[in-house]
Amino acid sequence: MQFIDEVEIAVAAGDGGDGIVAWRREKYVPKGGPAGGDGGHGGNIFLEATPELSTLVEFRFRRNFAAEAGKAGGSSRKSGRSGADLTIAVPVGTIAFRTHGDASEQLLADLNQAGARVLAARGGRGGLGNQHFATSVRQAPRFAENGEPGERFTLRLELRLLADCGIVGVPNAGKSTLLSVISAARPKIAEYAFTTIEPQLGVVRVSDDESFVVVDIPGLLEGAHEGVGLGDQFLKHVERTRVLLHLLDGAKPVDDIVREKATIEHELEAWNPALLQKPSLLVLNKLDLPNAREAFTLLAPRFPEIRGISAATGEGVRDLVLAVARAIEAAPLPAIVAAPPAHIELTAADAFRIERSDDGAFVISGARVERLAAMTNFESDEALGRFERALAQMGVEKKLQELGAKQGDTVRIGHYEFTYS
Repeated sequence: MQFIDEVEIAVAAGDGGDGIVAWRREKYVPKGGPAGGDGGHGGNIFLEATPELSTLVEFRFRRNFAAEAGKAGGSSRKSGRSGADLTIAVPVGTIAFRTHGDASEQLLADLNQAGARVLAARGGRGGLGNQHFATSVRQAPRFAENGEPGERFTLRLELRLLADCGIVGVPNAGKSTLLSVISAARPKIAEYAFTTIEPQLGVVRVSDDESFVVVDIPGLLEGAHEGVGLGDQFLKHVERTRVLLHLLDGAKPVDDIVREKATIEHELEAWNPALLQKPSLLVLNKLDLPNAREAFTLLAPRFPEIRGISAATGEGVRDLVLAVARAIEAAPLPAIVAAPPAHIELTAADAFRIERSDDGAFVISGARVERLAAMTNFESDEALGRFERALAQMGVEKKLQELGAKQGDTVRIGHYEFTYS
């Protein structure tokens, strides 16, 4: 299966159903009054984390998702059926970002546990039927509301693997061989660099009742944090690990080993300084080679914490697994990205904005005023009158006058265009 860890998708929640104009018609009730039912609510769209998925490859060929719209209301005050919600399954560890139009991207949620669920797009409210607009003065309203449009967003989904231990190092240091020895994972192994081109996960069994998850990160090069060798795509997968295992290539000269150790540490720090604060184990691989044993003897005084292993023969591997398990046990849980709490304060000044377009039209924008326009049936004079009164109550009329609007000027709200009078 191809590993894909970032995609963009478009989600459209269901539109609310329209309210209708209807009248009560019964044999012995000659003046039954308005009885138009309300439209059903549009379906919501949710994201839900599931352990059954391990990559975002499911979204490679399907990028658009839409929930069901609500049905129109019925006569005799019957409400329309609400649209069914749509749940989109994503892998555990997915971070979702949301944008609307030209707005800046915002964090939606970090789905870091199986079953974690977040509302990605809210369905539109069903329009009210004419039964709701009867008053002592207007006893026979001949208009109803249209359904509210559902929310529409672009979502960027980014998968950051959840693992207890991350193996990092330069290409061909033996990371994949080590993973294959300590777990049931079977990554591709070869003598040339860049054999591993995507992160590999494996479960390491310490005992019958203890295990941990390790991720093999493809080899990193100088400049990885800036994208060299796709390093920026790999480094994000070590951010959630609790422990790092820095594997050195013992087949190389000592000076090269020291230089490559410094390079990896620099790339980790440049990507995220917190990575160097994680508990780490420094390991020299390939002790089955004579020059590696000599290198280990020279490096041990400089780096007292260094361990020597041979992933090929298994020498020192069991002790390393136990050391990793104890380090994970003592390490703090990784910081998890969390969406900031919503804090919205609406004031009269924030309810709408009015700008002049290049052609001189007055363009009115704002969630509340655009929703009002979308839910108004402009073919009804009564509905149009209600719309104009609502704009006046919101202060739109007064603001247009202050900006110098004259009779005959063009006014736009969302997709709708009017002549000012």
